[in-house]
Amino acid sequence: MGKDIITNNQEINGLFQKVVDLITQARGRVATAVNIAEVYTKFHIGQYIVEYEQKGEIRAEYGKAVLKELSKRLTDRFGEGWSVETLKKCRMFYCVYSKRQIGAAVTTHLKKVHSVDQISDKCKNDNHCLPDSAPDFTLSWSHYLVLMRIENADARSFYEIECTEQQWSVRQLSRQTASSLYERLALSRNKDEVMRLAQEGQTIEKPSDIIKNPITLEFLGLKPDAVYSESKMENAIISKMQQFLLELGKGFLFEARQKRFTFDEQHFYVDLVFYNRLLQCYVLIDLKIDRLTHQDLGQMQMYVNYYDRYVKQDFEKPTVGILLCKEKNDALVELTLSKDANIYASAYQLYLPNKALLQAKVKEWIEEFEESKEIKQIEEN
Repeated sequence: MGKDIITNNQEINGLFQKVVDLITQARGRVATAVNIAEVYTKFHIGQYIVEYEQKGEIRAEYGKAVLKELSKRLTDRFGEGWSVETLKKCRMFYCVYSKRQIGAAVTTHLKKVHSVDQISDKCKNDNHCLPDSAPDFTLSWSHYLVLMRIENADARSFYEIECTEQQWSVRQLSRQTASSLYERLALSRNKDEVMRLAQEGQTIEKPSDIIKNPITLEFLGLKPDAVYSESKMENAIISKMQQFLLELGKGFLFEARQKRFTFDEQHFYVDLVFYNRLLQCYVLIDLKIDRLTHQDLGQMQMYVNYYDRYVKQDFEKPTVGILLCKEKNDALVELTLSKDANIYASAYQLYLPNKALLQAKVKEWIEEFEESKEIKQIEEN
């Protein structure tokens, strides 16, 4: 009897759950600390290798032989995991991140977002652990294997901030870099906002901040040259909702598909209804597999008006409408809608975009922006 009372006692159950949570958190902290320690270790292994190679041209000439010998000795001492390829990655990691002078803005941003029980401070302040100061690392070695291959320092900074904030897995980070998220966001913004991406990541302050062109839906598995209906595309999105939310970006919560509302004894259906907690507003998405028309825009305007008048609470912001279409026409959107309309057209692609082409466009934008700044400064002086 006494055992049954203890087993079913709510206080004991509460105590058990608290202990479970504590152990789980502790194990998580230990795993995180181990991951960060591995990153710092490999950063400084790369540093030692680079410093050794820089001591003279003769050593640089037989660098491959040095790495091979070093790999052999480390493997004899510590076992597998110290191949020549691993040592090359350590060297590359140091070469990339020793040059990273992202500045206080990004470093401070990362510290605010994610702390690791002061493991980085301990390592950097312990002379027996690290020979020199190092950048602030917040992700795992597997994440940095992806990041250090990004040549554009601004793009690399953006992905590092977003990965830390959103706690992307390595697979999610790889997908976002492959889909050129940085370039697509940059090309969807005003030129003077592009520089913020590298310094702050994706900031969500106004409806246009959630728009990216194009939306990349390669994960749906639909062939670009195949015939498919809007309902088939919608079903594919529902079955891949986790990936779709990742593509939409920050703050999105899924509410409903084919959301029905009735007005003047007629039924209307919104394809997909989301809520963005950062903007505190509903986001309505309609799928269009054909060319965008002014009738599509008018229909979305009606949906947005209905939500603003009959669904939105007083504390919430105006509803946003997004027409996800195969072909968009900016001139048609501008002519059909008023300037203050909260409706956007965004093209979608069923394949990964041409990264080189997007990178060239972003580079051109930034160069034009820098040139206009210089001209403005000259005129002011």
